[in-house]
Amino acid sequence: MRKQSAPFQSKLASLDLKNTAYQPREALELAQKLSYENFDASIEVHVRTGIDPKKGDQIIRASVTLPHGTGKTKRVAVFAEGEKATEASEAGADIVGGPELIAEIKTTGRCDFDIAIATPDIMKNLAGVAKVLGPKGLMPSPKNDTVTQNIKDAIAAVKAGKVTFKNDDSGIVHQVIGRRSFDIEKLLENYTAFIETLRKSRPAAVKGSYIRGITIATTMGPGIRITV
Repeated sequence: MRKQSAPFQSKLASLDLKNTAYQPREALELAQKLSYENFDASIEVHVRTGIDPKKGDQIIRASVTLPHGTGKTKRVAVFAEGEKATEASEAGADIVGGPELIAEIKTTGRCDFDIAIATPDIMKNLAGVAKVLGPKGLMPSPKNDTVTQNIKDAIAAVKAGKVTFKNDDSGIVHQVIGRRSFDIEKLLENYTAFIETLRKSRPAAVKGSYIRGITIATTMGPGIRITV
């Protein structure tokens, strides 16, 4: 990590980030300027919601296709057999397998992929590795279209920038919307797509305000509040 220079620290001290909220474009531009990492840092959005995460009917889980992706190439694993396995390989899946892949994960506990897609018929076999995939957020689910017969389209969507998000135990939703090197217009379009989808994903059981706070930051940069 690059050390913060004196001019940078002076500039940061001159900003009242704790008490100031910015419009999305301003916040994104500021996040880029205040990024001091010596690598192409991620731009992250953190949304504080008004849900009660302990109640099952208030859980947020949704998918959105970011117009310009996240800047990270995702490794896709497909659990399938026969023709569907062939279809997955031809569609560009990074890892394809059936019972043998499941057995390997069960034995090693290793998951060398970012997204898992499965055909409905093989889901019963995945029960044996649910304790491995579940905590890592890799368990395929019909709710985010990762359990499907349409393997080709599912892989294409993920490669095109489709991401799945959910709230954490504090009711906060975290999502990467790009990289510091992205053009500001691309970041703004990704941000807008994510926030619009999050708004539409409001659980019916939530009372009162839903989105209570939005903060943008680079991987190790300061948090910048956005006007809700």
